[in-house]
Amino acid sequence: MKNILSQLKKISLPTITFLTLISLTPLLLIITPKSEISASERRRLAALPSLTTKTVQTKTFMDNTETYLLDHFPHREPLRRLKALYAYNILHQNENNNIYITQNSAIKLEYPLNENSVLNTAKKLTALKSQYFPDTKAYYSIIPDKNYFTAAQNEYPSIDYPKMASLLRENISENDYQYIDIFDTLTLDDYYKTDTHWRQEAILPTAKKIAEALDQAEYLPADKSAYETHTIPDFYGVYYGQAALPMNPDTITFFTDDAISAATAWSLETDTTTQVYDLSKLTDEKSVDKYDIFLSGAQALQIIKSPKAATDRRLIIFRDSYAGSLAPLLLDAYSEITLIDLRYISSALIGDYVDFENADILFLYNTILINNSAMLK
Repeated sequence: MKNILSQLKKISLPTITFLTLISLTPLLLIITPKSEISASERRRLAALPSLTTKTVQTKTFMDNTETYLLDHFPHREPLRRLKALYAYNILHQNENNNIYITQNSAIKLEYPLNENSVLNTAKKLTALKSQYFPDTKAYYSIIPDKNYFTAAQNEYPSIDYPKMASLLRENISENDYQYIDIFDTLTLDDYYKTDTHWRQEAILPTAKKIAEALDQAEYLPADKSAYETHTIPDFYGVYYGQAALPMNPDTITFFTDDAISAATAWSLETDTTTQVYDLSKLTDEKSVDKYDIFLSGAQALQIIKSPKAATDRRLIIFRDSYAGSLAPLLLDAYSEITLIDLRYISSALIGDYVDFENADILFLYNTILINNSAMLK
């Protein structure tokens, strides 16, 4: 007995602390309340998997259990923060989870240029034109990700943006599409600090340049003074959660005027009609992103009706999430705007829902999507 006590006395305090934590962790995992959503990461957390003969045989039970345990580990958020601070401040790493911070903005690394993906984008545009609007000249534009403004001067790798643009130009006929270059209308300050998206209040020059190419600029308000301004505080974007570093939240600002306030948006997926700004997303437990107020977030196909537009023209936008905040700024000029997101609907199906005749047609994609275009259906 004395030998045992003697041995116990030799155990160091760190060892005792470690063994105590190891012993308590399973208990904490059981009794700690479980969340369905990680607000900081803007995603749903894994659910406890079902134990069945099939899940055991296919080994999915163990894999899904491991994911569940990682997602619900006690004090997971503080530990993620501690890991990120250690990586930045102690190990002096330049990024964490492929996110780096510069000019108080969180930016995700995106490189190298995937030329096959760019060519696939060009092929997709060409095929859609041939199938749905062969006799209509269409337009396309590229939205730069935040790396475009920061990577070179901070010696981070990035996409070769000029080459991406040239590959598209070389593989998309000028007779079929006109390129609208909006790079010069944007700066890093036009994007949220904690998120990938641009800020609606900063992209009026971008909307104006697109409208000029479409010969609709005269119908847009002259400047932001023509709009009523609304704000939503405490917006933590997707990069905030991924970086796991302390950052001040952004504020979402959105504009309304008579045309925007009168407009309604119908969704194919839900067969429901909402306002252009879906403020119910702020209290919807299923929504993990305040940016979803812009046209209800990700949707396969939407049709916006604008009864107070200055013209009866129609616009069709093949879009990603950036168009959610841009489209409302065009409602003074277009009585109808159709938004198609090919990440969520097959190209073969859109002809069942969309009339392309006598409509302006715009492809508006950000560089990250073009560099990962395999997700386009």
